[in-house]
Amino acid sequence: MAKYSKKAGEKVEQAMHEKKEGTLKTGTGKKVTSKKQAIAIGLSEAKKEGAKVPKKK
Repeated sequence: MAKYSKKAGEKVEQAMHEKKEGTLKTGTGKKVTSKKQAIAIGLSEAKKEGAKVPKKK
């Protein structure tokens, strides 16, 4: 089973923190309300930076 890198975990943690504060926005500018959506944004940002993120099943 593939593991997430430390960098990916940090990005997800940062995204969750921003969600709790209410400052995390989607690509269209709407406020993020879902926990799953915050995780997806964190993983997406980590992937853009080259972190090890397994492919979507």
